[in-house]
Amino acid sequence: MSEKKKKMGSEASSSSSSHSNSNSSGDSVVDDVGQCRSSCDYCKSGGRTSISHRLWARSLTVDDYQALLDRGWRRAGCLLYKPEMETTCCPSYTIRLKSTDFVPSKEQRRVLKRMQRFLDGTLDKSSDDLKDSSGDSQPGNLEEKYKTEPLIPHMESQIDKAVHVCIGGGDLSSDFQFPRASVKKVAPAKRKLSTQGSEDLLFTSSISFQIAATLRRQRKDVEHEKSSELGAGERGQAADTPKVIAEKLGSHLNSLAESLGLLVRACNGHINFYSSERRVAVVSNQNESKQSSSRSCSKESFSSTAHENPELKRRTFEAHLKRASFDPEEYSLYRRYQISVHNDSPDEVAESSYRRFLVDTPLIFVPPSSGDLTVPPCGFGSFHQQYLIDGRLVAVGVIDILPKCLSSKYLFWDPDFAFLSLGKYSSLQEIRWVAQNQVHCPSLQYYYLGYYIHSCSKMRYKAAYRPSELLCLLRYQWVPFDVAKPLLDRKRYIVLSDFATQNGEPLPLSTLENYEEETDEQRFHGSNDIFVGEDEDEEMDEFNYEDSDDELVVESSDIKLPKAED
Repeated sequence: MSEKKKKMGSEASSSSSSHSNSNSSGDSVVDDVGQCRSSCDYCKSGGRTSISHRLWARSLTVDDYQALLDRGWRRAGCLLYKPEMETTCCPSYTIRLKSTDFVPSKEQRRVLKRMQRFLDGTLDKSSDDLKDSSGDSQPGNLEEKYKTEPLIPHMESQIDKAVHVCIGGGDLSSDFQFPRASVKKVAPAKRKLSTQGSEDLLFTSSISFQIAATLRRQRKDVEHEKSSELGAGERGQAADTPKVIAEKLGSHLNSLAESLGLLVRACNGHINFYSSERRVAVVSNQNESKQSSSRSCSKESFSSTAHENPELKRRTFEAHLKRASFDPEEYSLYRRYQISVHNDSPDEVAESSYRRFLVDTPLIFVPPSSGDLTVPPCGFGSFHQQYLIDGRLVAVGVIDILPKCLSSKYLFWDPDFAFLSLGKYSSLQEIRWVAQNQVHCPSLQYYYLGYYIHSCSKMRYKAAYRPSELLCLLRYQWVPFDVAKPLLDRKRYIVLSDFATQNGEPLPLSTLENYEEETDEQRFHGSNDIFVGEDEDEEMDEFNYEDSDDELVVESSDIKLPKAED
Protein backbone atom coordinates (compact mmCIF):
# COMPACT_ATOMS: atom_id res chain seq x y z
CA MET A 1 0.00 0.00 0.00
CA SER A 2 1.41 3.40 -0.99
CA GLU A 3 2.06 6.22 1.48
CA LYS A 4 -0.81 8.23 0.02
CA LYS A 5 -3.18 5.34 0.37
CA LYS A 6 -2.05 4.79 3.96
CA LYS A 7 -2.84 8.41 4.77
CA MET A 8 -6.42 7.99 3.57
CA GLY A 9 -6.58 4.63 5.31
CA SER A 10 -6.03 6.26 8.68
CA GLU A 11 -9.13 8.38 8.10
CA ALA A 12 -11.19 5.41 7.00
CA SER A 13 -9.98 3.03 9.67
CA SER A 14 -13.45 2.43 11.05
CA SER A 15 -14.69 1.01 7.75
CA SER A 16 -16.48 -2.24 8.51
CA SER A 17 -15.98 -5.45 6.59
CA SER A 18 -19.66 -6.36 6.63
CA HIS A 19 -20.04 -5.43 2.95
CA SER A 20 -17.36 -7.75 1.70
CA ASN A 21 -18.80 -7.76 -1.80
CA SER A 22 -17.93 -4.06 -2.14
CA ASN A 23 -14.30 -4.65 -1.27
CA SER A 24 -13.99 -7.64 -3.58
CA SER A 25 -14.58 -5.47 -6.65
CA GLY A 26 -11.63 -3.16 -6.06
CA ASP A 27 -9.53 -1.14 -3.63
CA SER A 28 -9.59 2.50 -2.62
CA VAL A 29 -6.77 4.44 -4.29
CA VAL A 30 -6.32 8.14 -3.58
CA ASP A 31 -3.69 10.85 -4.08
CA ASP A 32 -3.05 13.47 -1.42
CA VAL A 33 -3.55 16.90 -3.01
CA GLY A 34 -2.65 18.83 0.15
CA GLN A 35 -3.92 22.03 1.67
CA CYS A 36 -5.93 24.31 -0.58
CA ARG A 37 -6.89 27.95 -0.20
CA SER A 38 -9.62 29.59 -2.26
CA SER A 39 -12.10 32.45 -2.22
CA CYS A 40 -15.31 31.81 -0.29
CA ASP A 41 -18.75 31.93 -1.92
CA TYR A 42 -20.43 32.04 1.49
CA CYS A 43 -18.91 35.00 3.37
CA LYS A 44 -17.59 36.80 0.25
CA SER A 45 -14.47 37.80 2.17
CA GLY A 46 -12.62 38.75 -1.00
CA GLY A 47 -9.48 36.84 -0.04
CA ARG A 48 -8.37 33.22 -0.16
CA THR A 49 -9.89 32.54 3.23
CA SER A 50 -11.52 29.17 2.56
CA ILE A 51 -8.99 26.56 3.69
CA SER A 52 -9.36 22.83 3.19
CA HIS A 53 -7.40 19.66 2.68
CA ARG A 54 -8.09 17.54 -0.38
CA LEU A 55 -7.58 14.10 -1.82
CA TRP A 56 -8.00 12.95 -5.40
CA ALA A 57 -9.78 9.59 -5.51
CA ARG A 58 -8.95 7.24 -8.36
CA SER A 59 -11.22 4.57 -6.89
CA LEU A 60 -13.11 4.35 -3.63
CA THR A 61 -15.13 1.60 -1.99
CA VAL A 62 -18.49 2.55 -0.54
CA ASP A 63 -17.35 1.38 2.90
CA ASP A 64 -14.31 3.64 2.83
CA TYR A 65 -16.33 6.62 1.63
CA GLN A 66 -18.90 6.02 4.37
CA ALA A 67 -16.06 6.08 6.91
CA LEU A 68 -14.70 9.29 5.37
CA LEU A 69 -18.13 10.94 5.53
CA ASP A 70 -18.19 10.14 9.24
CA ARG A 71 -14.92 12.03 9.59
CA GLY A 72 -16.10 15.18 7.88
CA TRP A 73 -15.10 14.56 4.26
CA ARG A 74 -17.26 15.14 1.20
CA ARG A 75 -16.78 14.53 -2.48
CA ALA A 76 -17.31 16.63 -5.59
CA GLY A 77 -16.72 14.42 -8.58
CA CYS A 78 -13.50 12.57 -7.77
CA LEU A 79 -12.24 15.26 -5.40
CA LEU A 80 -12.53 14.63 -1.65
CA TYR A 81 -12.35 17.64 0.65
CA LYS A 82 -12.63 18.54 4.31
CA PRO A 83 -12.50 21.96 6.03
CA GLU A 84 -9.65 22.98 8.29
CA MET A 85 -12.09 24.05 10.97
CA GLU A 86 -9.75 26.14 13.11
CA THR A 87 -8.54 28.33 10.25
CA THR A 88 -11.15 28.40 7.48
CA CYS A 89 -13.45 31.42 7.29
CA CYS A 90 -16.70 29.40 7.29
CA PRO A 91 -16.43 26.22 9.41
CA SER A 92 -18.50 23.46 7.82
CA TYR A 93 -20.07 20.72 9.93
CA THR A 94 -21.35 17.47 8.45
CA ILE A 95 -25.10 17.26 9.15
CA ARG A 96 -27.26 14.16 9.11
CA LEU A 97 -30.72 12.95 10.06
CA LYS A 98 -32.03 9.53 11.09
CA SER A 99 -34.87 8.89 8.69
CA THR A 100 -37.13 7.06 11.13
CA ASP A 101 -36.87 9.93 13.64
CA PHE A 102 -37.75 12.62 11.11
CA VAL A 103 -40.66 14.87 12.05
CA PRO A 104 -41.78 17.14 9.16
CA SER A 105 -42.45 20.76 9.94
CA LYS A 106 -45.62 22.60 9.02
CA GLU A 107 -43.88 24.15 6.00
CA GLN A 108 -42.56 20.78 4.83
CA ARG A 109 -46.01 19.24 5.05
CA ARG A 110 -47.25 22.19 3.04
CA VAL A 111 -44.74 21.44 0.28
CA LEU A 112 -46.01 17.84 0.02
CA LYS A 113 -49.61 19.02 -0.01
CA ARG A 114 -48.89 21.61 -2.70
CA MET A 115 -47.30 19.01 -4.95
CA GLN A 116 -50.23 16.64 -4.47
CA ARG A 117 -52.73 19.38 -5.31
CA PHE A 118 -50.73 20.23 -8.42
CA LEU A 119 -50.75 16.58 -9.52
CA ASP A 120 -54.45 16.26 -8.73
CA GLY A 121 -55.20 19.34 -10.83
CA THR A 122 -56.70 21.23 -7.88
CA LEU A 123 -53.87 23.77 -7.72
CA ASP A 124 -55.12 26.49 -10.05
CA LYS A 125 -52.27 28.84 -10.91
CA SER A 126 -54.66 31.57 -12.00
CA SER A 127 -56.69 31.67 -8.80
CA ASP A 128 -56.30 32.45 -5.13
CA ASP A 129 -55.61 28.75 -4.62
CA LEU A 130 -51.96 29.59 -5.17
CA LYS A 131 -51.89 31.02 -1.68
CA ASP A 132 -52.20 28.63 1.23
CA SER A 133 -53.30 29.44 4.73
CA SER A 134 -49.78 30.42 5.77
CA GLY A 135 -49.60 33.17 3.19
CA ASP A 136 -46.99 31.38 1.09
CA SER A 137 -47.56 32.53 -2.44
CA GLN A 138 -46.95 31.06 -5.85
CA PRO A 139 -46.27 32.66 -9.25
CA GLY A 140 -49.12 35.17 -8.80
CA ASN A 141 -46.91 36.97 -6.31
CA LEU A 142 -43.49 36.51 -7.83
CA GLU A 143 -41.56 38.62 -5.35
CA GLU A 144 -42.96 36.53 -2.48
CA LYS A 145 -42.40 33.24 -4.31
CA TYR A 146 -38.73 34.11 -4.60
CA LYS A 147 -38.38 35.35 -1.02
CA THR A 148 -35.61 32.79 -0.41
CA GLU A 149 -33.80 33.70 -3.63
CA PRO A 150 -31.74 36.82 -4.27
CA LEU A 151 -34.20 37.92 -6.95
CA ILE A 152 -33.82 41.70 -6.78
CA PRO A 153 -29.98 41.61 -6.59
CA HIS A 154 -30.07 39.20 -9.53
CA MET A 155 -32.22 41.60 -11.57
CA GLU A 156 -29.97 44.53 -10.64
CA SER A 157 -26.84 42.69 -11.74
CA GLN A 158 -28.48 41.80 -15.07
CA ILE A 159 -29.42 45.43 -15.69
CA ASP A 160 -25.81 46.42 -14.94
CA LYS A 161 -24.68 43.85 -17.51
CA ALA A 162 -27.12 45.37 -20.03
CA VAL A 163 -25.52 48.77 -19.39
CA HIS A 164 -22.08 47.31 -20.17
CA VAL A 165 -23.46 45.70 -23.33
CA CYS A 166 -24.81 49.09 -24.45
CA ILE A 167 -21.44 50.68 -23.73
CA GLY A 168 -19.65 47.96 -25.69
CA GLY A 169 -22.06 48.41 -28.61
CA GLY A 170 -21.63 52.18 -28.68
CA ASP A 171 -25.18 52.93 -27.52
CA LEU A 172 -23.80 54.61 -24.39
CA SER A 173 -20.62 56.56 -23.91
CA SER A 174 -17.69 54.69 -22.43
CA ASP A 175 -16.17 57.87 -20.97
CA PHE A 176 -18.35 57.98 -17.85
CA GLN A 177 -18.79 55.95 -14.69
CA PHE A 178 -22.51 55.15 -14.48
CA PRO A 179 -24.36 54.39 -11.22
CA ARG A 180 -25.34 50.82 -10.40
CA ALA A 181 -28.91 49.74 -11.05
CA SER A 182 -31.54 49.68 -8.34
CA VAL A 183 -34.74 47.62 -8.58
CA LYS A 184 -37.74 48.21 -6.32
CA LYS A 185 -40.96 46.37 -5.65
CA VAL A 186 -44.13 48.09 -6.79
CA ALA A 187 -46.91 48.57 -4.23
CA PRO A 188 -50.01 46.45 -5.01
CA ALA A 189 -52.18 49.57 -5.33
CA LYS A 190 -50.06 50.82 -8.22
CA ARG A 191 -49.60 47.56 -10.09
CA LYS A 192 -52.46 48.04 -12.55
CA LEU A 193 -51.21 51.43 -13.68
CA SER A 194 -49.92 51.50 -17.24
CA THR A 195 -50.47 47.78 -17.66
CA GLN A 196 -52.44 45.80 -20.16
CA GLY A 197 -54.91 43.02 -19.53
CA SER A 198 -54.38 41.07 -16.35
CA GLU A 199 -50.64 41.65 -16.12
CA ASP A 200 -49.41 43.10 -12.84
CA LEU A 201 -46.48 45.47 -12.49
CA LEU A 202 -44.18 43.80 -9.94
CA PHE A 203 -40.79 45.55 -10.15
CA THR A 204 -39.39 48.75 -11.63
CA SER A 205 -36.02 50.42 -12.07
CA SER A 206 -35.28 54.10 -12.68
CA ILE A 207 -31.67 53.54 -13.71
CA SER A 208 -32.31 55.26 -17.06
CA PHE A 209 -32.99 58.58 -15.32
CA GLN A 210 -29.75 58.25 -13.33
CA ILE A 211 -27.73 57.46 -16.46
CA ALA A 212 -29.31 60.38 -18.31
CA ALA A 213 -28.51 62.72 -15.40
CA THR A 214 -24.88 61.53 -15.40
CA LEU A 215 -24.59 62.18 -19.13
CA ARG A 216 -26.12 65.66 -18.76
CA ARG A 217 -23.74 66.67 -15.97
CA GLN A 218 -20.67 65.46 -17.81
CA ARG A 219 -21.75 66.99 -21.11
CA LYS A 220 -22.22 70.49 -19.68
CA ASP A 221 -18.49 70.90 -19.11
CA VAL A 222 -17.71 69.68 -22.61
CA GLU A 223 -20.25 72.01 -24.19
CA HIS A 224 -18.84 75.04 -22.39
CA GLU A 225 -15.35 74.28 -23.68
CA LYS A 226 -16.41 73.33 -27.20
CA SER A 227 -19.25 75.63 -28.16
CA SER A 228 -18.70 74.81 -31.80
CA GLU A 229 -19.94 71.29 -31.10
CA LEU A 230 -23.17 72.49 -29.50
CA GLY A 231 -25.32 71.05 -32.26
CA ALA A 232 -23.75 67.63 -31.86
CA GLY A 233 -24.27 67.89 -28.11
CA GLU A 234 -27.97 68.56 -28.58
CA ARG A 235 -28.28 65.55 -30.83
CA GLY A 236 -26.50 63.46 -28.16
CA GLN A 237 -28.92 64.72 -25.51
CA ALA A 238 -31.89 63.74 -27.66
CA ALA A 239 -30.47 60.23 -28.03
CA ASP A 240 -29.73 59.93 -24.30
CA THR A 241 -33.08 60.77 -22.78
CA PRO A 242 -34.38 58.39 -20.06
CA LYS A 243 -36.99 57.06 -22.48
CA VAL A 244 -34.45 56.15 -25.16
CA ILE A 245 -31.98 54.70 -22.63
CA ALA A 246 -34.73 52.55 -21.06
CA GLU A 247 -35.66 51.18 -24.48
CA LYS A 248 -32.02 50.32 -25.22
CA LEU A 249 -31.57 48.53 -21.91
CA GLY A 250 -34.92 46.76 -22.15
CA SER A 251 -33.97 45.23 -25.48
CA HIS A 252 -31.08 43.44 -23.74
CA LEU A 253 -33.17 42.14 -20.82
CA ASN A 254 -35.52 39.81 -22.66
CA SER A 255 -33.55 36.70 -21.66
CA LEU A 256 -33.66 37.73 -17.99
CA ALA A 257 -37.41 38.31 -18.06
CA GLU A 258 -37.97 35.07 -19.93
CA SER A 259 -36.03 33.02 -17.37
CA LEU A 260 -38.11 34.49 -14.53
CA GLY A 261 -41.45 34.22 -16.31
CA LEU A 262 -41.84 38.01 -16.59
CA LEU A 263 -42.43 40.62 -19.26
CA VAL A 264 -40.08 43.60 -19.48
CA ARG A 265 -41.10 46.93 -20.98
CA ALA A 266 -39.64 50.40 -21.14
CA CYS A 267 -42.31 52.86 -19.99
CA ASN A 268 -41.65 56.61 -19.88
CA GLY A 269 -38.02 56.08 -18.93
CA HIS A 270 -38.67 53.31 -16.41
CA ILE A 271 -37.73 49.65 -16.89
CA ASN A 272 -40.76 47.71 -15.69
CA PHE A 273 -41.16 44.01 -14.99
CA TYR A 274 -44.68 42.56 -15.27
CA SER A 275 -46.20 39.20 -14.45
CA SER A 276 -46.65 37.04 -17.52
CA GLU A 277 -49.45 34.65 -18.42
CA ARG A 278 -46.84 32.81 -20.46
CA ARG A 279 -45.57 31.36 -17.20
CA VAL A 280 -48.93 29.77 -16.55
CA ALA A 281 -49.03 28.28 -20.04
CA VAL A 282 -45.60 26.70 -19.67
CA VAL A 283 -46.75 24.48 -16.82
CA SER A 284 -50.36 23.90 -17.77
CA ASN A 285 -49.42 22.79 -21.29
CA GLN A 286 -46.81 20.29 -20.21
CA ASN A 287 -48.49 17.51 -22.18
CA GLU A 288 -47.53 19.34 -25.36
CA SER A 289 -43.86 19.44 -24.39
CA LYS A 290 -41.29 17.06 -25.82
CA GLN A 291 -41.51 13.67 -24.16
CA SER A 292 -38.37 12.47 -22.46
CA SER A 293 -36.21 9.92 -24.23
CA SER A 294 -36.28 6.36 -22.98
CA ARG A 295 -34.11 5.77 -19.91
CA SER A 296 -32.35 2.62 -18.75
CA CYS A 297 -33.10 3.10 -15.06
CA SER A 298 -35.28 1.80 -12.31
CA LYS A 299 -38.62 3.49 -11.68
CA GLU A 300 -40.12 4.36 -8.32
CA SER A 301 -43.28 6.23 -7.41
CA PHE A 302 -42.91 8.68 -4.54
CA SER A 303 -46.36 10.22 -4.87
CA SER A 304 -49.83 8.79 -5.00
CA THR A 305 -51.84 9.22 -8.20
CA ALA A 306 -54.40 11.94 -8.61
CA HIS A 307 -57.83 11.52 -7.12
CA GLU A 308 -60.42 10.01 -9.42
CA ASN A 309 -62.22 13.04 -10.77
CA PRO A 310 -62.66 13.18 -14.56
CA GLU A 311 -63.31 16.93 -14.45
CA LEU A 312 -59.84 17.71 -13.10
CA LYS A 313 -56.70 17.81 -15.19
CA ARG A 314 -54.56 15.17 -13.51
CA ARG A 315 -50.81 15.04 -13.96
CA THR A 316 -48.53 12.04 -13.76
CA PHE A 317 -45.47 12.01 -11.53
CA GLU A 318 -42.56 9.61 -11.84
CA ALA A 319 -39.19 9.20 -10.15
CA HIS A 320 -36.43 7.29 -11.95
CA LEU A 321 -33.32 6.18 -10.07
CA LYS A 322 -30.40 5.54 -12.43
CA ARG A 323 -26.68 5.12 -12.01
CA ALA A 324 -24.67 8.29 -12.53
CA SER A 325 -23.96 8.81 -16.23
CA PHE A 326 -24.06 11.64 -18.73
CA ASP A 327 -27.56 12.41 -20.03
CA PRO A 328 -27.99 15.26 -22.58
CA GLU A 329 -31.44 16.07 -21.23
CA GLU A 330 -30.11 16.34 -17.68
CA TYR A 331 -27.26 18.56 -18.86
CA SER A 332 -29.69 20.84 -20.71
CA LEU A 333 -31.76 21.22 -17.52
CA TYR A 334 -28.58 21.86 -15.50
CA ARG A 335 -27.59 24.70 -17.86
CA ARG A 336 -31.01 26.33 -17.54
CA TYR A 337 -30.89 26.03 -13.77
CA GLN A 338 -27.38 27.45 -13.35
CA ILE A 339 -27.99 30.37 -15.72
CA SER A 340 -31.43 31.25 -14.36
CA VAL A 341 -31.06 30.53 -10.64
CA HIS A 342 -27.34 30.98 -9.99
CA ASN A 343 -26.79 33.70 -12.60
CA ASP A 344 -23.95 31.82 -14.30
CA SER A 345 -22.96 32.90 -17.78
CA PRO A 346 -23.42 30.26 -20.52
CA ASP A 347 -19.64 29.97 -20.87
CA GLU A 348 -19.36 28.94 -17.22
CA VAL A 349 -21.71 25.98 -17.63
CA ALA A 350 -19.53 23.80 -19.82
CA GLU A 351 -20.24 20.14 -20.39
CA SER A 352 -16.74 19.20 -19.18
CA SER A 353 -17.20 20.88 -15.80
CA TYR A 354 -20.68 19.36 -15.46
CA ARG A 355 -19.24 15.90 -16.06
CA ARG A 356 -16.43 16.41 -13.52
CA PHE A 357 -18.77 17.73 -10.86
CA LEU A 358 -21.97 15.69 -11.19
CA VAL A 359 -21.22 12.67 -13.38
CA ASP A 360 -17.70 11.47 -12.60
CA THR A 361 -17.44 9.35 -9.46
CA PRO A 362 -14.71 7.25 -7.88
CA LEU A 363 -17.22 5.04 -6.03
CA ILE A 364 -17.05 1.35 -6.92
CA PHE A 365 -20.58 0.16 -7.67
CA VAL A 366 -21.92 -2.69 -5.53
CA PRO A 367 -24.75 -4.57 -7.31
CA PRO A 368 -27.67 -6.04 -5.39
CA SER A 369 -27.88 -9.76 -4.82
CA SER A 370 -31.03 -11.77 -4.31
CA GLY A 371 -31.86 -12.56 -0.71
CA ASP A 372 -29.03 -10.35 0.58
CA LEU A 373 -30.24 -7.96 3.30
CA THR A 374 -27.02 -5.95 3.30
CA VAL A 375 -27.54 -4.20 -0.06
CA PRO A 376 -30.66 -2.33 -1.28
CA PRO A 377 -32.32 -3.31 -4.60
CA CYS A 378 -30.54 -0.52 -6.47
CA GLY A 379 -27.11 -1.41 -5.08
CA PHE A 380 -24.52 0.96 -3.59
CA GLY A 381 -22.80 3.73 -5.53
CA SER A 382 -23.50 7.07 -7.23
CA PHE A 383 -26.93 7.76 -8.71
CA HIS A 384 -29.09 10.39 -10.38
CA GLN A 385 -32.69 10.61 -9.21
CA GLN A 386 -34.84 12.01 -12.02
CA TYR A 387 -38.22 13.63 -11.27
CA LEU A 388 -40.71 13.85 -14.15
CA ILE A 389 -44.14 15.46 -14.42
CA ASP A 390 -46.21 14.39 -17.42
CA GLY A 391 -43.02 12.94 -18.90
CA ARG A 392 -41.13 16.22 -18.62
CA LEU A 393 -37.86 16.21 -16.64
CA VAL A 394 -38.29 18.83 -13.91
CA ALA A 395 -35.51 18.02 -11.41
CA VAL A 396 -32.47 15.81 -10.91
CA GLY A 397 -31.03 14.87 -7.53
CA VAL A 398 -27.40 13.74 -7.49
CA ILE A 399 -26.91 11.30 -4.62
CA ASP A 400 -24.62 8.61 -3.22
CA ILE A 401 -26.17 5.50 -1.66
CA LEU A 402 -23.85 4.02 0.95
CA PRO A 403 -24.01 1.26 3.58
CA LYS A 404 -25.35 3.59 6.28
CA CYS A 405 -26.90 6.50 4.40
CA LEU A 406 -28.15 8.33 1.37
CA SER A 407 -25.81 11.29 0.90
CA SER A 408 -27.39 14.20 -0.96
CA LYS A 409 -24.86 15.94 -3.19
CA TYR A 410 -26.71 18.38 -5.46
CA LEU A 411 -30.11 19.16 -6.95
CA PHE A 412 -30.96 21.15 -10.06
CA TRP A 413 -34.49 21.87 -11.24
CA ASP A 414 -36.58 23.52 -13.92
CA PRO A 415 -37.08 27.24 -13.10
CA ASP A 416 -40.62 27.00 -14.54
CA PHE A 417 -41.53 24.78 -11.57
CA ALA A 418 -39.96 26.85 -8.81
CA PHE A 419 -43.39 27.33 -7.23
CA LEU A 420 -43.37 23.64 -6.25
CA SER A 421 -40.32 24.10 -3.97
CA LEU A 422 -38.59 21.16 -5.63
CA GLY A 423 -35.51 21.48 -3.41
CA LYS A 424 -37.56 20.80 -0.30
CA TYR A 425 -39.71 18.23 -2.04
CA SER A 426 -36.74 16.18 -3.22
CA SER A 427 -35.21 16.19 0.27
CA LEU A 428 -38.45 14.89 1.74
CA GLN A 429 -38.60 12.13 -0.86
CA GLU A 430 -34.98 11.14 -0.22
CA ILE A 431 -35.67 10.88 3.52
CA ARG A 432 -38.68 8.72 2.71
CA TRP A 433 -36.59 6.56 0.39
CA VAL A 434 -34.12 5.80 3.20
CA ALA A 435 -36.92 4.80 5.57
CA GLN A 436 -38.54 2.56 2.96
CA ASN A 437 -35.30 0.77 2.00
CA GLN A 438 -34.39 -0.22 5.54
CA VAL A 439 -36.47 -3.33 4.87
CA HIS A 440 -33.92 -4.36 2.24
CA CYS A 441 -30.85 -3.00 4.06
CA PRO A 442 -31.23 -2.49 7.83
CA SER A 443 -27.90 -0.65 8.11
CA LEU A 444 -29.23 2.09 5.78
CA GLN A 445 -30.68 4.54 8.31
CA TYR A 446 -29.39 8.07 7.75
CA TYR A 447 -29.85 10.99 5.38
CA TYR A 448 -26.74 13.18 4.99
CA LEU A 449 -27.45 16.75 3.87
CA GLY A 450 -23.86 17.74 3.16
CA TYR A 451 -22.24 20.56 5.13
CA TYR A 452 -24.01 22.89 7.54
CA ILE A 453 -22.50 26.38 7.83
CA HIS A 454 -24.12 28.23 10.71
CA SER A 455 -22.42 31.52 9.79
CA CYS A 456 -24.05 31.43 6.34
CA SER A 457 -27.78 32.16 6.42
CA LYS A 458 -28.33 30.42 3.07
CA MET A 459 -27.16 27.11 4.54
CA ARG A 460 -29.30 27.17 7.68
CA TYR A 461 -32.29 25.66 5.88
CA LYS A 462 -30.67 22.24 6.37
CA ALA A 463 -31.36 22.41 10.11
CA ALA A 464 -35.10 22.57 9.34
CA TYR A 465 -35.02 18.80 8.80
CA ARG A 466 -35.33 17.69 12.39
CA PRO A 467 -34.04 16.18 14.56
CA SER A 468 -30.62 16.52 12.93
CA GLU A 469 -27.15 16.25 14.39
CA LEU A 470 -23.74 17.74 13.61
CA LEU A 471 -20.38 15.99 13.54
CA CYS A 472 -17.67 17.19 15.91
CA LEU A 473 -14.44 16.96 13.92
CA LEU A 474 -12.24 16.71 16.98
CA ARG A 475 -13.61 13.48 18.46
CA TYR A 476 -15.86 12.38 15.56
CA GLN A 477 -18.87 12.45 17.83
CA TRP A 478 -22.39 13.32 16.65
CA VAL A 479 -24.00 16.14 18.63
CA PRO A 480 -27.73 17.04 18.49
CA PHE A 481 -28.34 20.26 16.59
CA ASP A 482 -30.36 21.67 19.49
CA VAL A 483 -27.23 21.38 21.62
CA ALA A 484 -24.98 22.86 18.93
CA LYS A 485 -27.12 25.83 17.88
CA PRO A 486 -26.67 28.07 20.97
CA LEU A 487 -22.94 27.36 20.84
CA LEU A 488 -22.65 28.29 17.16
CA ASP A 489 -24.73 31.41 17.76
CA ARG A 490 -21.79 32.66 19.82
CA LYS A 491 -18.80 31.32 17.89
CA ARG A 492 -18.22 30.25 14.30
CA TYR A 493 -16.19 27.23 15.32
CA ILE A 494 -16.41 25.35 18.57
CA VAL A 495 -15.55 21.83 19.70
CA LEU A 496 -19.10 20.53 19.90
CA SER A 497 -18.27 17.33 21.74
CA ASP A 498 -17.08 19.39 24.71
CA PHE A 499 -20.74 20.19 25.30
CA ALA A 500 -22.41 16.91 24.45
CA THR A 501 -24.27 15.27 27.31
CA GLN A 502 -25.54 11.76 27.69
CA ASN A 503 -29.18 12.82 27.71
CA GLY A 504 -28.76 15.18 24.75
CA GLU A 505 -29.69 18.30 26.73
CA PRO A 506 -27.76 21.57 26.26
CA LEU A 507 -25.27 22.43 28.99
CA PRO A 508 -25.83 25.54 31.15
CA LEU A 509 -24.85 28.86 29.60
CA SER A 510 -22.25 29.36 32.35
CA THR A 511 -20.33 26.37 30.98
CA LEU A 512 -20.04 28.05 27.60
CA GLU A 513 -18.94 31.33 29.17
CA ASN A 514 -16.17 29.53 31.06
CA TYR A 515 -15.18 27.78 27.87
CA GLU A 516 -14.83 31.08 26.01
CA GLU A 517 -12.29 32.26 28.57
CA GLU A 518 -9.89 29.45 27.69
CA THR A 519 -6.96 30.31 25.44
CA ASP A 520 -6.77 29.13 21.86
CA GLU A 521 -3.87 26.89 22.84
CA GLN A 522 -5.96 25.13 25.45
CA ARG A 523 -9.01 24.93 23.27
CA PHE A 524 -7.39 23.39 20.23
CA HIS A 525 -4.82 21.21 21.96
CA GLY A 526 -4.97 17.69 20.58
CA SER A 527 -7.01 18.49 17.48
CA ASN A 528 -6.94 16.05 14.57
CA ASP A 529 -3.88 15.82 12.32
CA ILE A 530 -5.52 15.64 8.91
CA PHE A 531 -7.84 18.31 7.63
CA VAL A 532 -9.79 18.68 4.40
CA GLY A 533 -12.84 20.27 2.86
CA GLU A 534 -15.14 22.84 1.40
CA ASP A 535 -18.78 22.80 0.48
CA GLU A 536 -20.66 20.57 -1.83
CA ASP A 537 -22.40 21.94 -4.88
CA GLU A 538 -20.08 23.49 -7.41
CA GLU A 539 -18.21 23.06 -10.60
CA MET A 540 -14.59 22.03 -10.66
CA ASP A 541 -11.90 22.83 -13.20
CA GLU A 542 -8.63 20.97 -13.71
CA PHE A 543 -6.14 22.09 -11.09
CA ASN A 544 -2.37 22.41 -10.94
CA TYR A 545 -0.09 21.99 -7.97
CA GLU A 546 2.18 24.68 -6.67
CA ASP A 547 4.66 24.29 -3.80
CA SER A 548 4.83 26.87 -1.03
CA ASP A 549 7.42 26.94 1.75
CA ASP A 550 5.95 24.12 3.83
CA GLU A 551 2.80 22.94 2.16
CA LEU A 552 1.20 22.00 -1.10
CA VAL A 553 -1.28 24.67 -2.19
CA VAL A 554 -3.81 24.54 -5.00
CA GLU A 555 -4.37 27.93 -6.58
CA SER A 556 -7.90 29.24 -6.07
CA SER A 557 -8.13 30.28 -9.71
CA ASP A 558 -7.79 26.64 -10.73
CA ILE A 559 -10.57 25.18 -8.58
CA LYS A 560 -14.16 26.36 -8.28
CA LEU A 561 -16.07 24.79 -5.45
CA PRO A 562 -19.84 24.34 -5.33
CA LYS A 563 -22.22 27.22 -4.78
CA ALA A 564 -24.59 27.24 -1.85
CA GLU A 565 -27.82 25.50 -2.79
CA ASP A 566 -31.08 26.74 -1.48
